[in-house]
Amino acid sequence: MPKSRTRSSAYSGCKENTLNTHQTLTVTVENRVATVTLNRPEVRNAFNETTITELALAFDELGRREDVRAIVLAANGVAFCAGADLNWMKKMAGYSDAENLDDATRLADMLRTIYLCPKPVVAKVQGDCYAGGMGLVAACDVVVAVEEANFCLSEVKLGLIPATISPYVIKAMGENAARRYFLTAERFSAREAYRIGFAHEISTADELDEHVAGIVRALATNSPNAVAEAKVLVRDMAGKEVTDALLLDSAQRIANIRSSLEGREGVASFLEKRKPSWLN
Repeated sequence: MPKSRTRSSAYSGCKENTLNTHQTLTVTVENRVATVTLNRPEVRNAFNETTITELALAFDELGRREDVRAIVLAANGVAFCAGADLNWMKKMAGYSDAENLDDATRLADMLRTIYLCPKPVVAKVQGDCYAGGMGLVAACDVVVAVEEANFCLSEVKLGLIPATISPYVIKAMGENAARRYFLTAERFSAREAYRIGFAHEISTADELDEHVAGIVRALATNSPNAVAEAKVLVRDMAGKEVTDALLLDSAQRIANIRSSLEGREGVASFLEKRKPSWLN
């Protein structure tokens, strides 16, 4: 398994840790940043039941690790993810209703594990991203796509619908864009993905690594507890009506974080003009 290149950074000091227990992924941890890489380039990183299980386990484990400050979701090969594996889809064609529901629930649980992961997750989209692959990306917190990448919600071409990925994709691109792309199954560019808000940044292929590294450096230097709480804050506040109860909730959250260990340490380090303890 190839190791990622060592680089100096503001969060250096941890050795690379490569985990070799996966069939369809590679997982490395280096300098407090984990990289989960889809590793089935021969099928354009299409996922099957093994990939679903391994992604869920990897993100669950990494979310619990104190030495991990951020996670990059990447892929090997020319495509990021082509969606569901054809051989897996052939198997599903013979499933009973109960088996289909169980299978779909596993996929839904995996996406939720990524979405709810307490660590910030950055999707590094180096190539085409179709169908279920868009669900993987939409479950991440930050999306950087190479400008040559194409996107497509192709399910209706096969008589299907993008159901399990829909909660995340609709949040990411908005209802209006989803109305179009869920129904037309049109392929669209990285620039269109950026325009509708699905991608946060687009990059040239030569600059993709550095774009992602810059975002990861920012994430890894922030308070781990505050980052985790900020993720929850966005999920809980988005789309809510501003009521007295919501205002009280927001006030309670800032009061709680101010009195937390990292909250006190962050303010103290700022006033004392020193690095906070989580950078040591």
